[in-house]
Amino acid sequence: MVMASLFGLSAPIDIDIHFNGQEQRKQIEAKVDKDRREKYPLYFDGETVAGKINIRVRDNKKIEHNGIKVEFVGSIELFYDRGNHYEFRTIQQELAVPGELRNNANFDFEFKNIEKQYESYHGINVKLRYFVRVTIQRRLADVVKEQDIWVHSYVMPPDGNNSIKMEVGIEDCLHIEFEYNKSRYHLKDVIVGKIYFLLVRIKVKHMELSIIRRETTGAPPNQYNESETITKFEIMDGAPVRGETIPIRLFLGGFELTPTFRDVNMKFSARYYLNLVLVDEENRRYFKQQEITIFRRQVDDEIVEPAQIHAV
Repeated sequence: MVMASLFGLSAPIDIDIHFNGQEQRKQIEAKVDKDRREKYPLYFDGETVAGKINIRVRDNKKIEHNGIKVEFVGSIELFYDRGNHYEFRTIQQELAVPGELRNNANFDFEFKNIEKQYESYHGINVKLRYFVRVTIQRRLADVVKEQDIWVHSYVMPPDGNNSIKMEVGIEDCLHIEFEYNKSRYHLKDVIVGKIYFLLVRIKVKHMELSIIRRETTGAPPNQYNESETITKFEIMDGAPVRGETIPIRLFLGGFELTPTFRDVNMKFSARYYLNLVLVDEENRRYFKQQEITIFRRQVDDEIVEPAQIHAV
């Protein structure tokens, strides 16, 4: 959106930014706010971002300016700190020296083989954005237009993907073990696990498994934590008996997941947890959480699977 002048009147200028091959490029639909989603062209780390800028002067007015520039920007916006946007990546190109705009003008831009070290992310309290910004510098107020792109990053986790085995219990009342086949999962992966009941002396009503995304922004003392339940399903209804085993299969492909983010630019993290909850007949809840790592493979951008949940 073009920014208004200091006097509340919009400048008589329209700016349009168009990326080369935009119509053929894959579009990613992302949540902009609670009730609104938008589509953005998808790019990757190291890929050139190029296109055209069209500037239209309305009503044939003469516009004086102090120069026109275009920038490629990577920015982290923390919602509790709206006055400050942290631009971790900025590359600038000059389009025009100071002068006058009397007619419409067109400019080409190209940011060649540009590094995009993080993946785009729209969370509860933070946004990581990449965008092209055009600025017409004027004496009283600049005219600015921004156009976003979306970035996916194929960052593989370190080698080693051991299974997860944990015990949870209450002395002389409950003892269970649960096992998941691995600790790192790609976005279209399947979580396979088993739950073993070794001792059951309380009246369990049901058991559920959920995936939780925990977003951490800022640093102490201004640190904020928000947890969001991505999916939750019941894996057992009724009282189990000693020696019973419950297998789990959870298909991740249909859920709106992102890769795990850890301490991105020292500004935020987004981590995922498997949360196992038992509820007894008095509605007391017993739970155990285990962090898992989620990552993106190149093939994950080419396959779309429906959401599937199985507890057999």
